[in-house]
Amino acid sequence: MGLKKINSSHIDISIKKQNLSLFERDILVKRFSISTAKRGVGQQKNSFKTPLGKHVVRAKIGDTLPIFTVFSARRATNEIWTPKALLSEPHKDWILSRIIWLSGCELGINRLGSVDTMQRYIYIHGTPYEKELGHPVSEGCVRMGNRDVIELFNLISLGTNVFINEN
Repeated sequence: MGLKKINSSHIDISIKKQNLSLFERDILVKRFSISTAKRGVGQQKNSFKTPLGKHVVRAKIGDTLPIFTVFSARRATNEIWTPKALLSEPHKDWILSRIIWLSGCELGINRLGSVDTMQRYIYIHGTPYEKELGHPVSEGCVRMGNRDVIELFNLISLGTNVFINEN
């Protein structure tokens, strides 16, 4: 029997540990291995860095779509990723299975202007590079395993708080 949706949850993302922890109130429900930016942390637009601070889940995209669905510009392309696709485009920053779109909550830090997380299109999303999880290799987003991102997607609600920290 699977877990049910959590209404009073929050997410902590640790850059140092390369993990994402889901809490219900203050009780750890689930921990997932992730990948954040290979360029480190940073707030600036076009930096390809993972932004720090308080965020909120602003949108959830891909509900009920098949695992390994390929997204482009936040829309399903009607393609399903296969290992053959990886061979043809080995350096592509694939966005797969689900998109959890983050919005910053701290003015001047990760909201508005040149530091706006949502305008930077920072997501939690599935990746074909699952063997690299646990290491910072993304282009700024938070990458997760495809089954893991679907599980997380199904457990959280819009408005879930997300805290990204260096520790």
